[in-house]
Parts: sequence; structure tokens; C-alpha cells
Amino acid sequence: MLESIYVGMTGLLGYSRGLRVIANNTANISTPGFKSSSLQFADMFYTGGNLSGGNASQNYDQVGFGLNTTGTAMSFKQGELRQTGNDLDMAVDGQGLFVLQDAEGKITYTRAGQFKFDDNGVLVSRANGEKVMSMDGNGNFVQVSLAGQMLHPGKPTSRVKFAGNLSNTATQPFNGPVQVLDEMGNPHTLTLRMSAVANTTNTMKAELLDGTTVLGSSNVVFVDGKPTAETSLMQVAYTPAGQSTMALTLDFSTDVTNFAQGSTTTEFKVASQDGVGPGSLSSTAFDGDGVLRIAYSNGQTVKGARLALARFDSPDAVGALGNNQFEILNKNAWHFGTAGEGAFGTVRVGQIEISNVDLSQEFSDLVIMQRGYQASSQVISTANDMLQELFSMKSK
Repeated sequence: MLESIYVGMTGLLGYSRGLRVIANNTANISTPGFKSSSLQFADMFYTGGNLSGGNASQNYDQVGFGLNTTGTAMSFKQGELRQTGNDLDMAVDGQGLFVLQDAEGKITYTRAGQFKFDDNGVLVSRANGEKVMSMDGNGNFVQVSLAGQMLHPGKPTSRVKFAGNLSNTATQPFNGPVQVLDEMGNPHTLTLRMSAVANTTNTMKAELLDGTTVLGSSNVVFVDGKPTAETSLMQVAYTPAGQSTMALTLDFSTDVTNFAQGSTTTEFKVASQDGVGPGSLSSTAFDGDGVLRIAYSNGQTVKGARLALARFDSPDAVGALGNNQFEILNKNAWHFGTAGEGAFGTVRVGQIEISNVDLSQEFSDLVIMQRGYQASSQVISTANDMLQELFSMKSK
């Protein structure tokens, strides 16, 4: 009977641990990136029926010593991805985990992709401020930083494209402004003068002027109303006052024609020019491959760092640290890379992965734990009553 009380106590202890695991799971049902756990149960050792440690080789003569727990097992089943509308909230659709580094340099891993840029322009976890790691071309972890990228310097005009019809019956079908930008983003207005070449019906002379100074000229030859490939581009060097020399290409190749009809003063025009002025940072976001896209007020977008991801072969190689973070228990079972590579998965921007806890399953397990605890308690009570009866018989 004393052994029965001991067996009942192992049941109480085991089911109380199971209840604690269930409580932890249900308490974290709204925790981003949380991975549920389950308690592993096992029966204790056996001895022979004489309870003296004798021969236990015959099944009919074995008795057990109760319930044992062998630790918890985490489930890394992916949780639901939920929209947040925040461009720096990210979830991994796949097996990958984001890589973090704390102030002491320790590397940890998480599925909770709730990030922000701090006052120094470094991408950090909103929960505890750990730095989010990217991967450079040599496979090394480096922090994601906006240092040196808050402003876009702009670029000078290098190509000006034209579109429209140049009348082949007019002596000077076009004489109008062309605006270009220098390396500082300052505009300069030049003049393009198109005129018919004497004694020809299919050749136009193009001249680019800065005031009255001719910067360059070229003949544009038309065949069937379209410029030939050899003459459709005009190269000109232009040096604004106090600035570096700009190499300009005047492009007539795509949408310029040479027919008699049409009003040349309204149809022929500058279609586009590729120069942009300086711009300040306006927004940041990551794409599906984990690459930072930085947008500026001048309409330009540049690529930044690429997020590092980690994955593992077995849950046994992962240890839970709390704060939605995990650590490596067996480095040989871990792999490192970037989004879009095999099993690492892709990055979902503006979404977070919520807890993978199945509440209906937890409630079912809760009932089982409660029944097991009650049964173990009843075993102890019954064994105690039997001992009391035995003592009572001896006193008589």
C-alpha cells in the first residue's frame, strides 16, 4: 500500500506538469511566433511481483512504479499568417527563422518578425531591441542599417528621348526647349533646333544649343518615315557652369517620325529624360526575397541588405529561450541562407505569424490531465484508507 501511495504521487506530479505545459500554451495563444509544446509521458521501471527486485523476466510477475515525464517536445508547425499593414512586420512562409543579435553579441533566432528602425537607423526587434541580421556576399552576418542611405544624391541627365512627328515639308519643323538636370539636380534649359537639310527630302539636321552656343549637331536620316539606327542617336557633351561635363544622348529612335501631316509645334516634344534631383528617404520595405527596398522622394528606389534566415533539421537541435527566441543546441543540424532559397521559404511583408497553439486540442488535453490527476488522487486516498483499516485491525 505504501508503494501504491508512491505510484499515485508520481501520477499527481506528472499530471501537474502536464497542466503547466497546457497553461503555458493557452496563455501564449496570441503571442507572435510562439510554438506550442507537449509533455512526453513514460511509465517507470518494473520489478518482480514480490517487490524485492527479483526476477522480472515474466510479464505476469511485473509491477510498475508509476508515471514518469521525459521532457517537452516543441511543435514547429507554421502558425497562421495575419495581416498587420506595417511594412516592417514580416513572416516567413517556410522553415526559416530570422536571425537576431543582442548587445553582448549572442545570436538567437525567432519566427516573430516584428521589427523597426531605431534612432541610429538599425533594424531591430520591437520586443527587446536585438539587431536583425542580414547576410553579406561572403555568408557573414551583418546588421541591417540605413547609415549613409538617408539621402539619394540624384543623377545628372544622360539620355533625352523625343516623340512625335517632324513634318518633311517644313524648313524648320521644330525649335524648342530641352530641360536637363546637372549632378546637383539643378535644371538647365537648352534648345533643340531641327531643320531640313537642303536638297534632301528625308534628312533633318539636329542642333543642340546652350543659348546661342551650338553644343553639337548631327543629321538624322529617315527611311519610310522612321530614323535609321545609325543616325537615331546624337551624342553631345555639355558642361554647366561650375559643374562636371555631362555626356548627353539625344534619342530619336523609338517614337519619332517624318511625314508631311501633323502639327509639328504640338506633336514633337521631349518624351522623357532620365535625370533626377536629390531626394530624401520616404519609405522602407522588404520584398519576398528579404531584400530591403529603400524609396526616396525623388521617385528612385535602391536595394539594401538582404535578411539572413536559419533553419534546422530536427526540433531536438532547438532550445527555447523565451521572448519568442530560440537557440542552437546542435550546430550540425542548423543551416543558414536567405529567403527564396529552398526550404528557407519566402518573406511575407506586412504580416506576422501568430501562435500555432490549437486551442481545441489544448482543452481536450486539459480534460485528460484533470481526469488523470483525479484518478491518481483517488488512488492515494484509497491506499490511505486501507492503511488506516490495517492499523485499526492491529489495535484491536
